[in-house]
Amino acid sequence: MDLRRKLPPRTPSATVFNHQKTVTNDENRSSPSIKSSAVDRSQSPIPKASDALPLPLYLTNGIFFTLFFSVAYYLLHRWRDKIRSSTPLHVVTLSELAAIVSLIASFIYLLGFFGIDFVQSFITTTRGEDDSFVLEGEVEEHSESKPRIMDPVPSIALTSEEDEEIVKSVVCGSIPSYSLESKLGDCLRAASIRRHALERTTGRSLLGLPLEGFDYESILGQCCEMPVGYVQLPVGIAGPLLMNGCEYMVPMATTEGCLVASTNRGCKAIFASGGATAVLLKDGMTRAPVVRFATAERASQLKFYLEDAINFDTLSVVFNKSSRFARLQNIQCSIAGKNLYVRFTCSTGDAMGMNMVSKGVQNVLDFLQNDFPDMDVIGISGNFCSDKKPAAVNWIEGRGKSVVCEAVITEDVVKKVLKTTVPALVELNMLKNLTGSAIAGALGGFNAHAANIVSAVFIATGQDPAQNIESSHCITMMEAVNNGKDLHISVTMPSIEVGTVGGGTQLASQSACLNLLGVKGSNRESPGSNARLLARVVAGLVLAGELSLMSAISAGHLVKSHMKYNRSNRDIASTV
Repeated sequence: MDLRRKLPPRTPSATVFNHQKTVTNDENRSSPSIKSSAVDRSQSPIPKASDALPLPLYLTNGIFFTLFFSVAYYLLHRWRDKIRSSTPLHVVTLSELAAIVSLIASFIYLLGFFGIDFVQSFITTTRGEDDSFVLEGEVEEHSESKPRIMDPVPSIALTSEEDEEIVKSVVCGSIPSYSLESKLGDCLRAASIRRHALERTTGRSLLGLPLEGFDYESILGQCCEMPVGYVQLPVGIAGPLLMNGCEYMVPMATTEGCLVASTNRGCKAIFASGGATAVLLKDGMTRAPVVRFATAERASQLKFYLEDAINFDTLSVVFNKSSRFARLQNIQCSIAGKNLYVRFTCSTGDAMGMNMVSKGVQNVLDFLQNDFPDMDVIGISGNFCSDKKPAAVNWIEGRGKSVVCEAVITEDVVKKVLKTTVPALVELNMLKNLTGSAIAGALGGFNAHAANIVSAVFIATGQDPAQNIESSHCITMMEAVNNGKDLHISVTMPSIEVGTVGGGTQLASQSACLNLLGVKGSNRESPGSNARLLARVVAGLVLAGELSLMSAISAGHLVKSHMKYNRSNRDIASTV
């Protein structure tokens, strides 16, 4: 199906000028093979469905018309004779059976293909007469002096014939795309060649996806494989967030309009009321392998062994060898028949810690093979962890950092800044966040939009966006205090999974955002302090976001604010 959009009318002079400019730029940036293939493609006739027919369309239609009415007349005539002679209608001769098959075949053809020539002629006429419509993803050319060309290629052109040969080799498959970095020793050059090969293979342009201005060396072997560019995301600032006596300007990377503005209003309300208080309750990353034995009795013996406090010190020594920051905290077991799920929890310093805890678990499993040689390790992760999935074990036991954050918002601030009342907020929270979520069967989703804030901060600071699932587990509580005048609001988040070292935190943009919060890298004086502070900041910002959104819903301002800040007033057609 053709997706088309309306373009504004253009003057003939502007049309010709723009066309010439586009062609000139494309000639400077495109390789000869791309331009020749594009020209050949543009000059080829538009295929029609009727091309598959052995005869002209009008003749085929005529044949099936005649066949349909002739066979129908013949069958009606035969059935009339059978009725007169009292012959059963289901008794048919070979000629009648052939007539029935012909009738069905002609009916199917006429139903599916009759009028196709008229439809095609209508579409062709529309394309020819209405020059103000173009296909999605293509650039319209009005000049008749030059053929249509393919979309422009990226801003970085191939710098040598050698690169051109490499692109051809990648396209034909003689050089694997994933091996370009190791073969060339230049990550930017490898990304550029891979990008050109991708465009030639797909016939689609990547214009608009930036290539230059990014350090591809920094992601090699740790962040992303086979890069062809990078995605730009706007970063907004919410704050100051006054929490535990300190002010924080919090970066948020998002494409949702109104989110930063709303969260910023929540920060303003918290600041005007004296600030928020955040407390870290737990700090421990988990990994839970699954092992299997021949009998459930044997699996139970390992369970008792792991849960015995006498053996914990020995297992801790084995586990802690994996890292100078990894410290085993506890082991929790759950059995299902012959299968045993062992959930290890450990502190991981300023790292989020998934790799660290996995190495420690592997050390323990290798150690256990000495006393339990019949143990069959099915997988290093048995989903009892539980990572990147909503799970009750994270909601109840916690994973990563468990934080509670609270604030008392004065009556005056509720009215003047949030434009609502304390009783209205308390009632809405009970019916929406608590009762409504319970009716929906929510798991850790007793909040208004915690995931919005968590995702924005995660992307800005280089966290794993997929861990937003469990990190957004949150219950928002509101109640009237001080004789019903002021509002007490709190958010409890049992599984915020963040780190300030490793992964995407070392990228330049994300590192700058961490530096803005004062938590960049590892804290040498107190390992783990930076990651724990980041978790408290996340909870504090979620508190601000919950406060502002609930106030907007309570006051009936949600739709109005989104229509103002979350809808573009730009003429989309004018940007094409």
